[in-house]
This record gives sequence, C-alpha cells and structure tokens, in this order.
Amino acid sequence: MSSKESSRPALAPVRSGYFAFGQYRLAYEAWGEPDGVPALLVHGILLDAGINRGIARRMAAEGYRVILLDLLGHGRSDRTTDPKEHRAEFYADQVIAALDHFGIDKALVGGMSLGSITALHVAQKAPERLLGLFLEMPVMEWSTPWAAFLLGPVLIATRYAERPYAWMARRFAAMKRPRNDLLATLHSAASLPPRNVAAILHGVLVGPLAPPVAVRKSIGVPTLVIGHSGDKLHGYQDSESLARQIPGARLLPAKHILEMRLRPERVWPQISDFLKEVAEGREAPKPQRRPRRRQG
Repeated sequence: MSSKESSRPALAPVRSGYFAFGQYRLAYEAWGEPDGVPALLVHGILLDAGINRGIARRMAAEGYRVILLDLLGHGRSDRTTDPKEHRAEFYADQVIAALDHFGIDKALVGGMSLGSITALHVAQKAPERLLGLFLEMPVMEWSTPWAAFLLGPVLIATRYAERPYAWMARRFAAMKRPRNDLLATLHSAASLPPRNVAAILHGVLVGPLAPPVAVRKSIGVPTLVIGHSGDKLHGYQDSESLARQIPGARLLPAKHILEMRLRPERVWPQISDFLKEVAEGREAPKPQRRPRRRQG
C-alpha cells in the first residue's frame, strides 16, 4: 500500500434518505456510526450535500456521526419557486428539524458559505442545540456587495432570460452525473431550473444574511472559522471579524477556496484538534449544583 493510500481516511458507513419538513421532503446523507459525536453540515448556495462528502468522510473517521443536509430547493430535496421559503433564517429551521428527525439534542453544526450563515442562524434560534460551530467561508458584511454583484446577474438571467437558461439547465441535467463529488455538485447547480434558482437567490439576497453582531458575541460554544484570501465572494475580512466577534473562536486560514476539497491535509491537523475539543466537551460531566442551605 502506498503512503498516499494509507493517508486516506477509512470509508465510513453511509446511508441516505428523506424526512418531512412541513409539506416538503428534505434529503440527507448520514455518515459514520450512529453513536458517534453528532455533526450536521450544510452546503453552499445552489450546491448540494456532495460538496461536503470529503469532510464528512474525514470527520466520521474521527468518531463523528455526520448528517449532510440538502436544503429546500437544493440537491435531492423538494423544490419551491417561492422566495419567502429561501431566507437564511428559514434554512436554519430546516437544520433544527433535521436534528429533531434524528433525535439529536446537540450537534456540531456548520458548513460552507451559505451553510456557515445558516449555522449562525441556528445559534440565534436554538443555541441550546449546539455542541460547536464549524464555519467555512462565511459571507457577511464585507462580502455582501460582492455577493450582490456576482449573483445579481444570475438572478436577472433566470428572471428575464428564462427560456435560454432553461435550455442550458436541461442540457446539463441530461449529461451523465460526474463521479467526482466537486464536479457532481457543480453539475447539480447547473441543472437547477431557472425559476428554482431565481427563488433561491432572491430569498437569500433579500433576507437577513447573518445574525446581528450582538448575537455573534453571545455565542458560547467552541467555534472554528475557516477563511481564505483571493475570493471576493467569501472575503477573508469577514472570517477575521467573525472570529473576533465570537468569544474564543479559532481562525484557520486556508490557501484558497478549494483547499478543503482538493488538498485538506495541510489544515486537517488543526481541524482534528478542534473536533477533539468539541467531542471532549460533549463527554465532560455537567457540574452539579450545590443545594442551598436552608435558613433557620
């Protein structure tokens, strides 16, 4: 066996399925053993669970049970063309519903880009459900203008050039899905119908992108923020400021946008240390409250 092969994490048990969220079905993949430390990861905008499979495989090898969720309108989950269903804080409701479905009281929650913002909204809505936060490439105040600049033309194209966009999406959908996880999730994004894409972009860009700073400063769980430079949509300044705002948060600089997907070996030792910290915090006994002494 080569050194390259021996460095790969062992394959983890994986299964996929659906659960009900109101009138919709949401798709998931579950990696690792059922008694592992719970974690739930969310993909970026228009992508699907495949973008996080490499990370899930490595986390499962570290003793984690990892749920990869396809948000509404993404991947294998049901679709809707109503922008009101695609606000980031409503995506957080889907994460909480997934935890309920699996009977998970607390989990490490996170994801990339939109996934990291969704996790922050979970921290605002249900902080008691968190073991920690895993925030890769957050898009917040410094990146929002570039998000509008880069995603706005796509929104306009899906609204006002629907027929040629739909033709292109059908052509992509007819192609054989790539076996590579990164290429497959890009294929999934390119295959989405224009009205679905328009609803997602409209809802995310119009709704609140990230919780207020006061909420970020109140987060009290172990947090890892992963950022990189050279990408205007995921500006490193947002990662730096978020790591300062969350008490005790760690900041891990990546070399580029694809390092976590193509060559995570350089950064994984620090991620592994963080995962162990979260796991140890989960297992630590809760302090017992001393009974009050009765007066008289």
